[in-house]
Amino acid sequence: MKLDKITFCPDDGEPVDFFVLEQTTVGGIDYILVTDSEEGDGEALILKDLSAKEDSDALYEIVSDDTELAALADIFESLLDDVSFE
Repeated sequence: MKLDKITFCPDDGEPVDFFVLEQTTVGGIDYILVTDSEEGDGEALILKDLSAKEDSDALYEIVSDDTELAALADIFESLLDDVSFE
């Protein structure tokens, strides 16, 4: 499966490439599940879109709240048959 690659440009560092596994919207907020590896097992992150609709660039934040993260992990696991979070 070919994954979409996106590049994040942190304010304080080098650009980082991630591959989008899935996206969903919960409570009007967009979330994406990304990995650092196009093939095989990799580190995964769930990112929350904080940008306003009128923004030209997306602004994402890593989901770090344990309750929010657990709920989103369950949602992404149900959307993707071959993904599980440890």
